[in-house]
Amino acid sequence: MKRAVCVWSGIVLMASASFGQGPGGAPVGIAVGLQRQYAALKTNLMQSAEKMSEADYSFKPTNEIRGYGQLWGHVANAQFNQCAQAKGVASPSSENFEQKTTKAEFVKALADSFAFCDDVFASLTDETANQMLTGGRGGPTARSVMLLGVIAHGNEMYGIGTVYQRLKNLVPPSTENQGRGRGQGGGGGRGRGQQ
Repeated sequence: MKRAVCVWSGIVLMASASFGQGPGGAPVGIAVGLQRQYAALKTNLMQSAEKMSEADYSFKPTNEIRGYGQLWGHVANAQFNQCAQAKGVASPSSENFEQKTTKAEFVKALADSFAFCDDVFASLTDETANQMLTGGRGGPTARSVMLLGVIAHGNEMYGIGTVYQRLKNLVPPSTENQGRGRGQGGGGGRGRGQQ
């Protein structure tokens, strides 16, 4: 219970700190905050998946870690499972996307996982965000906590991917988009956007 309260408090702080107020000074609730974070994540990950050349899709900074494409296959696996849990359905995919071999296959897997997640984020309201679902680790879990897991994990993998990109002399999407005035960093400020 203590952990759930801490996670819920983190969500509230994240939504309020990241996005402050909406247009016209309207307060931003949990649902809108999560939807904005998800949109920024989707932009950053899809642009990252497209950014690297086919030849560098198997690139690994060291032998002990995933190749560049495997990062996005890993995200696709996680998102299918996490969003299925938040929807209360079985995952439509049992495939291990980390085993793909081409850029096109990895990009498609990631895009398909976002397509599967899109409706659960788009239909989220503050009321449905608070609904307790079974299947969470440690017992019933609020839908928003499950969806926060999608965002947290995706941002973690995005951060790792930016290192691969920098090692190949590529500018990560969040940094590139900040320079274009689009600010897709997800955090609203300098921190996360400046990977």
